[in-house]
Amino acid sequence: MPNHVAATLVGKTAVVTGSSSGIGRAIAAELTAAGAQVIVHGFQNFKAAEQLAETLSSEGPSAQAVQGDLSLPESRQKFIEHCWQLGSVDIWINNAGADVLTGQSADWSFEKKLEHLWNVDVLATVQLSREVGGRMKERGNGVLLNMGWDQAESGMAGESGEMFSTIKGAIMSFTRSLAKSLAPQVRVNCLAPGWIQTAWGEEASDYWQQRAKSESLLNRWGTPEDVARTARFLVSDEASFITGQTMNINGGRIG
Repeated sequence: MPNHVAATLVGKTAVVTGSSSGIGRAIAAELTAAGAQVIVHGFQNFKAAEQLAETLSSEGPSAQAVQGDLSLPESRQKFIEHCWQLGSVDIWINNAGADVLTGQSADWSFEKKLEHLWNVDVLATVQLSREVGGRMKERGNGVLLNMGWDQAESGMAGESGEMFSTIKGAIMSFTRSLAKSLAPQVRVNCLAPGWIQTAWGEEASDYWQQRAKSESLLNRWGTPEDVARTARFLVSDEASFITGQTMNINGGRIG
């Protein structure tokens, strides 16, 4: 990796929620490679978060794992306090999201899935961002990054499209408003991944495999690393004049 990239985040402390697997894991690894001290977050799969922190610590600056249930307001506040006790946080990435597509939750009703997503994705992002952003603004600097979806504004037919456009659209709108509230001290942006081949994508049917590729100008799935590299740029000083924006990471959507 070029030296200027590796040194970009040296001396910074970053929190990445939902970083025990998938996109969050890739972001944590990317920020570590760029020189940041990373606080890895996990809840149900906390052992994986601890293992990742151990791996990252062997490859770069020390990383630590913190457990937290982001579905509950009081647990979110405790998580913030715990992270701040480990050091003044410069970068906060709200990546955590509920999984309602695999496992037992895949059989839940639409209403139950939507409620769970609202608690874990939207309410957690709002509470964490407002509390952390307020601390950063008072200090005089900081960067927040939220997680949207590239089809939230254009829409996608079906139950999943209806759910995720509601949830991620709310996060994207909130991001634009929060950026205005926290400016000029704190930058706030949003990632909007397209078809990214996480665990669900690896096991998806032939229909979804072909659809994911055909809806991208680059004719391939995106990878967690594609998202992670964009995240690294947006939280770095290289993006110091970018705030209130949503960055699509989708290979150029067709249609």
